Amino acid sequence: MNQQKLPNATAVLVLGIVSIVSCCCYGVPGLITGIIAIMLYNKDIKLYQQNPSLYSDYNNLNTGRILAIIGIILSVLTIAYFIFCIAYFGMDALSDPELMQERMRELTGQ
Repeated sequence: MNQQKLPNATAVLVLGIVSIVSCCCYGVPGLITGIIAIMLYNKDIKLYQQNPSLYSDYNNLNTGRILAIIGIILSVLTIAYFIFCIAYFGMDALSDPELMQERMRELTGQ
């Protein structure tokens, strides 16, 4: 029997990789691409579960899902870090290096 590829397996894999790579861009692109990858995964896994012997690239689909989950977690941590920095140091200190150094000296007690 001729097996065919799942329609979104490659897209899920690519989006999972992009999610991990782009999590450092303030977290937002990584979060968006990770969520899209999970949504495409859910669509393809339903298709695969209906007839597993018909499709051949389940491993790519599963790897993409794992990468997307890792990318989402890293993106959420990055967003939380930036929210913490803004709340702790203030937005004005993030744009002014001298004020940031002054607040860092206050933090370390020097």
